This record gives sequence, structure tokens and C-alpha cells, in this order.
Amino acid sequence: MSEFPTPDDTQSDLVPVTDPRSTPPARASRGGSRRAPTKAELRRARRAGGGGRSSGGGGRAKRGLVGILVIVLAVVLGAGALFWGATQGVKAVQGMFAGPEDFSGTGNGDDVLFEVAQGDTASAIGRGLKEQGVVASVQAFIDAANADPASSGIQVGHYALKPGMSAQAALDVLANPANKIQATVTVPEGLRVEDVVDLLVKKTDFTRGALEKALRNPDLGLPEYAEGNPEGYLFPATYAIAPGDTALDLMSAMVERWGQAAREFDLENRAAELGKTPQEIMTIASLVEAEGRGDAMAKIARVIYNRLDGPGNKGGTNGLLQIDAAVNYALGQTGTTEFTEAQKASVASSPYNTYYQVGLPPTPIEAPGDDAIEAALNPAEGDWYYYVTVDLETGETRFSENYSDFLVDKAAYKNYCLGSDRC
Repeated sequence: MSEFPTPDDTQSDLVPVTDPRSTPPARASRGGSRRAPTKAELRRARRAGGGGRSSGGGGRAKRGLVGILVIVLAVVLGAGALFWGATQGVKAVQGMFAGPEDFSGTGNGDDVLFEVAQGDTASAIGRGLKEQGVVASVQAFIDAANADPASSGIQVGHYALKPGMSAQAALDVLANPANKIQATVTVPEGLRVEDVVDLLVKKTDFTRGALEKALRNPDLGLPEYAEGNPEGYLFPATYAIAPGDTALDLMSAMVERWGQAAREFDLENRAAELGKTPQEIMTIASLVEAEGRGDAMAKIARVIYNRLDGPGNKGGTNGLLQIDAAVNYALGQTGTTEFTEAQKASVASSPYNTYYQVGLPPTPIEAPGDDAIEAALNPAEGDWYYYVTVDLETGETRFSENYSDFLVDKAAYKNYCLGSDRC
């Protein structure tokens, strides 16, 4: 019997396949010479070799995987470096160029009445704010609106803003519905205090009692030379009435608006240059407001100055202003309503009856606007002592230096009244 299984021996198939790295080498015969391997050994060797190839293939797969991971990592790191570099580049560019011009803070000065209209976009609002001096640039407001979701809640209406606000501060006001002004009221030039009260009772929710009480309040803000009398100091303008405002708030705003005008006109200094007090200038301005319009205002102011300060008998007037509007004030009538001689005589002792009393009335007779105040501070040059408006529709006014010429102009006025119902 041979020492090894025959080539047909199939039991060798039952030998388990082991890890080729643990398969022992072929053994030598006792005689020291090497014999030829049997088929079973060859099969085992092939299996072992296959295992070796498999093992070798696994090593290459692992090395390939590592290589792929290295490449991926390199790509990731490279992309990260590229992103970082791009980010730094953007920051560098941003550092080179400043953002849109913008103010800082919540602004200062008098309120600016701003309206958000139906359909306004952030750009439209920004343009309006820029035009009114609220924000420094349109783009700053657009950027603030785009960055703040609250901007979508801006409502149509009026808002009180300040000049010189930052875009964000302006947006904060506009985006809060509580800041929306519920009403505005316009007070025209030439109204007396009682007329202003009548207007406000009609146009606002304030009662007559509340408004009249506010006018007596020492916190109204009147200048000392007004001596507590608001006549002439409720400045004509459009006023915003915010929720929660009181009658005193509104009346104080009118006086403060007058104060703004007084500062802009340098009222006290310019009055002193003319030899007048601020109160006298306001009184002259009120007479000009009542009697004239347009270019005639500065000439009417000159007539008043000539009658007050002219030489001799002052063109025959002897210092009497003879202004109908002042007499009507004494009579409790408005405007330039005509009055009879009897009516004029009935108030002869009134300091407002400029046909009987020399000089200026003691106070303004109504609220003058900017044009009338400027006319009082800067009267036209001329030697006129008389004037008469010959056309109440166009405001045509004729000026004369003597009484006889004035009578001619007065006749022209009478002829006008024959065909007009305005007299």
C-alpha cells in the first residue's frame, strides 16, 4: 500500500480550506528527496494559492480605499480652503468699499410729517424719506427693510419722524402701527384764535372746552411778550394728531411751530434793527396778513411803517393807520367786512380802532404766515401812505402818496363793487 492516498481518493475534498497564511509547507520524505505532489495536494495548493490571491486582492482593495479617502479629503480640504479664501476676499472687498450712507441715532429737530401711500414699496418709501431729509440714503433704508421682517407690516398712513434718523430707526417707527398718526388738521393763515378753535372743533375730536382750557394753560409755551394772549401765535400749518394727544399737545405744537418760524426769521434781532419789539412785528405782520396778498404785502408793510414813523403829519394821516381789518377785530367781525360810520364810532375807544387810536393795536389781530412775517421784517421801499384793493378777486391793490390820488383809487374800488358780490 502506498504511503499517500491514491489520486482517486476523494476524501481530500473534506479537508477544510484554511487561511493560506497558516498552511504548513509540504513535508520532505524521510529519505530527504522530494516527491511529486499528489492531485489532492495540488488541489490544496491551488486553493491555498487562490486564498493567497484573494488575500493579496484584499490588501490592494484596502490600499485603494485609503487612496480614495486621501483624494476625497484633499478635495474637501481644497474646497474649504477655496471657500475660506473667497470669504476673506469678499470681506476684503467689503472693507475697501463703505456701505450705503446712513445717519446714526433717532434724529433731532422738529417732526417731519411723512406719508406712506397705498402701494408704496420699500424703494418708494426710501425715496420719500431721503427727499424729506429723514434718512441719508435710499439704499440704507432698502437694506434695513430687506433685513427686517417687520417691514412687511408697514401700514398706509401718516407718521411723525425726525430729520437725520438712521434707516433702522426710521423703519422701527414705520413698522409699529402704534406710531401711525390717525388724523391731521390744517390751520390756514389769517385765522383768529376763536376761528382756530371753531376749526378744530369741526375737524378733530377735541371739545371746545378742552381747547379753550389749553389756551389758558401756562404751559402753552407763549413768549413773555405775548403776555398770555395766544392771538397771532397759533402758527398756520398742517398738524399731526397722534393717538393719545391732548388738546394742550395740539395747541402747544402750534405755538412751538411759531417759535420755529421766529428762530428762522431771527425775529428778535431783526425787530431790534427796525426799532420795533417782536410783539410789534407780529402785530404789523397780522395787519399785513389781513389786508394783502402776494407782492402787495411788502408795500402794505411800508405804508404801515410810513404812517408810524414818517415825517411831519405822515402824509396827512397823523399816525392813524386806518386799517379796516383792525376795526373789524374791534367789532368782532371777520376779514375786511365793510362797516358803517356808526359802527366805527361805536368802538371808538377800542385800542384796535385804528381810525381813532394812533399807532399799532396792542396785539396781533390774527395769525400771520411766513410771507406776512417776512414782509413786516423787510418792507418794500416807497413813500406810500395810502392803499386800496380795487379787485377783491385778483387782489389788485393800488398805492398812493397823497390823499387825492387815494380818492381816485377808492372810486375805482366802488365801481368794482357795483358789479361784484364780493364787496
